[in-house]
Amino acid sequence: MELMSWVRGASFSLLALAGLLAGGCGKTATTGPEGGQKATPAAATDDHSGWWCIEHGVPEEICAQCNTKLAAEYQQKGDWCKEHNRPESQCFLCNPKRAEKFAAEYEAKYGKKPPKPEGT
Repeated sequence: MELMSWVRGASFSLLALAGLLAGGCGKTATTGPEGGQKATPAAATDDHSGWWCIEHGVPEEICAQCNTKLAAEYQQKGDWCKEHNRPESQCFLCNPKRAEKFAAEYEAKYGKKPPKPEGT
């Protein structure tokens, strides 16, 4: 009887842990084809269907941190920051000034400053 109780408790704990690990932005893509760092969880409203990637501060269509196919293309071109596992041209950690180009695109489209990307 004690064994059944322990098994039930362990099963519940594993199920709860799986639920927590499955949460996040809904995207399971990694930041690079090698399976490096996972993309950080997005704000609850960022479902990646819009024009702007709120998480990473670039237009969705070029966000290699959310799209492994794009990540592979950037790496093939030699545009890759190995230290931060993202395109060098989008690595605001190495050079915060790079964000200005993308912020200007956002401002031109929406007439206001973009939300600050996570982790910068």
